[in-house]
Amino acid sequence: MAREMRELEKWLFIAEKAAYRAGVFLSRTKIKDNKIRADLGKDVKIYADLHSEKIIINMLRAKSEFDILTEERGFLPGSSEKRLLWIVDPLDGTMNFLRGIPISCVSVGLWRGNGPLLGVIYDFNKNELFSGIAGKIAFLNQRRIKVSAVSKEANAVLCTGFPVNTDFSSSGVLKFTKQIQSYKKVRLFGSAALSLAYVAAGRADVYHENNIMLWDVAAGVAIITGAGGNVQILPLAKENAFSVYASNRRLFRQK
Repeated sequence: MAREMRELEKWLFIAEKAAYRAGVFLSRTKIKDNKIRADLGKDVKIYADLHSEKIIINMLRAKSEFDILTEERGFLPGSSEKRLLWIVDPLDGTMNFLRGIPISCVSVGLWRGNGPLLGVIYDFNKNELFSGIAGKIAFLNQRRIKVSAVSKEANAVLCTGFPVNTDFSSSGVLKFTKQIQSYKKVRLFGSAALSLAYVAAGRADVYHENNIMLWDVAAGVAIITGAGGNVQILPLAKENAFSVYASNRRLFRQK
């Protein structure tokens, strides 16, 4: 058990370094490197995503032999037999980044099979590094964090959003409205990763999104369980799309 923990800590350090380096690049280039390379309905891609992703992939490849799944390049096979998978979102909150809204981040998670092992989320706008080992421990800039103790939805802050796969029909929006009515406040930050990080740190109490992509949440769900929270992840028909609910344990029991 101690050996496994040491290995997790080693991989967490690698993920932290990769996320930090990519975040430094993004913080320095966000003014000049914001050209759009694809405008796809509700989604937008810019060149900064690719450059950030390259930084992360190069470091992960230099330090490990695991498979890698990235938002921009898809699945990249490794040579390890450990069946571990790095899951990378090089820039979560791309539209915010593009428009100068300081709510965006870099996300790096490590999973085994269908479960998270660890995660790192670096908010380069605020220099906040969230990290954690699933079910064990979580940090914000190396200080321990815990989920909140809020016990009623009527007192809880919900983080949610409208992923690119959202049903924007009248019935779909009505269904969404009914789902959020019981909460005290609702926040749509435009970054699933940061929303999960805020739940882990106790700044918010619940995160829930449907049709969210795995790279958006892979790191965050690990950090939340490391901070004492609970997560439900349900796969959907579309590849790498999930319905995710995460909260502190008191609210999770009421779900």
